[in-house]
Amino acid sequence: MTGPSFRGFLQSLDDAAALVSFSDDRSWDLEVSAITTLANRSDGEVPVFESVGETAIDASLVGDPYRGPRCRPWDHLAQAFGLSSGLSGAAYYEAVVDRLRSPREPRVVDRDAAPCKDVVDTGADVDLLSIPWPYLHQGDGGRYSNLHTVVAPDPETQWGHWSNQRMMIHDDDLASLLFLAGEQAPNLYYYDYEPREEPMPVAVVLGAEPAVQCSTEMWIPTGRSEAAFAGGLKDGPVDLVACETNDLYVPATAELVLEGRVLPGERLDEGPFGDYFGYMNGPRRSMPVFAVDAITRRTEPRVPFCVEGTGVGYGQNSTSTLQTAAAGPDATLGLRAAGFDVTMAVPWRFTSRTVWVIATDRPYPGALHELANFVFTTWGMLHIDFFVFVDADTDPLDPRAVLTAIALEADPDTDFHQFGVERMPKVPLNIYQTPDEKGSADVGTSKAKTAKAYIDATSDRPAEDGPEDESLRKRAQQRLVDAGVSPAPFDLLEERTGESR
Repeated sequence: MTGPSFRGFLQSLDDAAALVSFSDDRSWDLEVSAITTLANRSDGEVPVFESVGETAIDASLVGDPYRGPRCRPWDHLAQAFGLSSGLSGAAYYEAVVDRLRSPREPRVVDRDAAPCKDVVDTGADVDLLSIPWPYLHQGDGGRYSNLHTVVAPDPETQWGHWSNQRMMIHDDDLASLLFLAGEQAPNLYYYDYEPREEPMPVAVVLGAEPAVQCSTEMWIPTGRSEAAFAGGLKDGPVDLVACETNDLYVPATAELVLEGRVLPGERLDEGPFGDYFGYMNGPRRSMPVFAVDAITRRTEPRVPFCVEGTGVGYGQNSTSTLQTAAAGPDATLGLRAAGFDVTMAVPWRFTSRTVWVIATDRPYPGALHELANFVFTTWGMLHIDFFVFVDADTDPLDPRAVLTAIALEADPDTDFHQFGVERMPKVPLNIYQTPDEKGSADVGTSKAKTAKAYIDATSDRPAEDGPEDESLRKRAQQRLVDAGVSPAPFDLLEERTGESR
């Protein structure tokens, strides 16, 4: 098992020949993102840029460190969690679901035992521009951090709420956070702290251990601690340490921590940004101001970043891998806990925040409608537009299997369902939204006319395979695993490109 840190994770990638280092100077201005883009497209090694030009501190940039092998995106994270190698997608999901059933409370360590406190800068010594934030896409509104953990207060938990909202750098000590109302931390700011004219304490953590980063993609129930679920995921407690300038706790082994306040009644322009939807999203919108009071870090921090959708394809970066490998198992567990008989709930890897595929049985007429309505009215309201329901024995990680189910099983007349057009909160990022539908930016989320839908691609036919057929299939799959040839779910992609890992 790798060490409980981002550095331990990078070392495991290096040991597996899945990492490549650049020792000569590279520029944060589009160059590192261009190299990372090409690595993502070719399923190449994760790039580490050891020397970044025009940077005041000795820091490295790491491009899309969580992107797994194209045909098995969960592999690197499985290794980080100490799971068996060569797991199929279904086996990986079940292993993670099992871990998440047993959350582990975090452990508070002393300041001297926290690597993120090697260097502490406060007050006038704070200099955000000393860090090599990348300029990711031509046309972006500024330099960004977009692969981090935002730690915010939570009145119901001791350890705060963890999430991931992108951050645009503005000055030595000022940034803006993409706070979209409807999400937990932004709601706390917009509807609690700001009406009282109080700044909200926040910490932005870069280079936390993989379990921490995974937890920011999960739909953890309100009142439950992401820190505890991250501990369950890694099968051990996450080490936390107190901040220097506020009462929050942050992961002790992190590479870099920004401590500060989200100021009430103040805004800075944010965007445009080459977003995960695969296009340059704009125009600039006003977002809350993050004033940085302290920067604590390792001596030579390694700063991760993600090249989002524009020019890459959303299916080949850290965010899509984290959605598949973390959000999917978590949603599977959540739906089962709510009483739904779900085999797997999987984000569609090409558009993983808008379309999900759920493998399940249809025990009675209307069951799928109830399931879709449950998700849309709980954790899927802002982002997810529609679901594809497939049979319980269909692999939702296999694009060919899903598309085949839609083509052969879904009747366009009877199996395409809409909930009707409603005026409701909606993330203002979809390309199909008009400027008017994107609406006001007062709280970051538009109230647009939008619809939720689902496709019933389940079969009305009885299963053709009997118990013996299923047993034979499982034995054949295990023989491949024993021989070191793990069956990959994305065989259609391999057939088209000739690429495999």
